[in-house]
Amino acid sequence: MTTDQDLPMDCQSATAIFAAKGIDVTSSKDQGVIKIVKRQGVDGEQPMLQDRVTVHYTGRLLNGKKFDCSRDRKQPFTFSVGKGQVLKAWDIGVLSMQRGELSMFLCKPEYAYGSNGNPNKIPPESSVVFEMELLKFEGEALTSDGGIIRRIKVKGDGFANPNDGAMVDVHLEGTCDGRLFDCRDVTFVVGEAEDKGVPLGVDRAMDNMQKGECCILYMKPKYAFGSEGKPEYKIGPDKDVVYEVTLKDFKRAGRHYQAVIQYQRIITWLEMECGIGKEQQKKIRDFILTSHLNLALCFLRLKEFSQAVDSCNKVIELDGSNEKALYRRGEAHLLRNEFSLAIADFQQVLQVNPSNRAARAQISMCQNKIKEHHEHDKKTYANMFQKFAERDAKTRKTKRIRDDSTRSSMNGEVGIKRRRRSQDCPS
Repeated sequence: MTTDQDLPMDCQSATAIFAAKGIDVTSSKDQGVIKIVKRQGVDGEQPMLQDRVTVHYTGRLLNGKKFDCSRDRKQPFTFSVGKGQVLKAWDIGVLSMQRGELSMFLCKPEYAYGSNGNPNKIPPESSVVFEMELLKFEGEALTSDGGIIRRIKVKGDGFANPNDGAMVDVHLEGTCDGRLFDCRDVTFVVGEAEDKGVPLGVDRAMDNMQKGECCILYMKPKYAFGSEGKPEYKIGPDKDVVYEVTLKDFKRAGRHYQAVIQYQRIITWLEMECGIGKEQQKKIRDFILTSHLNLALCFLRLKEFSQAVDSCNKVIELDGSNEKALYRRGEAHLLRNEFSLAIADFQQVLQVNPSNRAARAQISMCQNKIKEHHEHDKKTYANMFQKFAERDAKTRKTKRIRDDSTRSSMNGEVGIKRRRRSQDCPS
């Protein structure tokens, strides 16, 4: 606690005291926020970015006039550090404090109320003094049940975050009861981290992180290794774990890939639901069917035609006359150049709904594609046969020339022998 006598009553004296006894806590060391510790904290731990901190404070002008005080209201003030919820000087100052610490901060206008001041309270371009007591702080809860708490050691760059389906490159260090059990670089798809042995809590934290960020995640068993534990890491059941995570790089997923991840999650959740009563079971079935249909559409947009066919097949298993599933499966077959299968699907669509003009148009397209392929095959084979014929003709011509040359050579030799015999005969 402080009294009015703790503060000098004129601007010059206040500035002189902070200059003589204070510490500049700004990163740029521009004397924008100068701190004097009045009472040390109870431990060495300090708040981190985005922690929730609770403080008591008193604000005064340099002449000692009080303009705000939480103690007068008998209610401490809570805010998240580094989110722009308070004055810049507060964000900077509180990061330098320990739990239980009581300090005073001299804040220049650019770190406080700026060129405008605060009407009826603070004149423009005024430096101010805050006395602040840090009562408590805690990490940011990333889930409503408090199962994942994040504390940021190093702030990331920019404002972009990985989304579902993004490819992330991270460094992990996992500890349990103070023992390091996991230390590695790993790349995984957000939403599928458990395929690489990465806990769900780390996966869930990704969409809150920026490139270059290093944070500490405190995870309850539900978001770590659950009731089964992790024998290969020598972690028993229902253990809290802590992961230090550095997001080295990431590549955001397109909206269709992101949707694929979401629909796959929905289907997994719904398939685990039993449902009470026929009506609820029917609703669950309808949701699963719709999710598979939407999944098929996403796969079509991503040109993953085999997976689109698989999703449609799952719908057709539930509803053999589903018009959308038959149509989308036909589209997938068409785009894979499986024209006969595509026509069969589009014909089934017409059996379900004879007025479906899109299906008729697709059948015509398939028939045209078949003709185009036949024409292409005919040209290909015609060219092939022509090349074979040209090659055979060339071979025959070469053979004929060689034979003619051989005969000419033989005739020449015969003529020479005859002349020699005639010369050898006596006259």
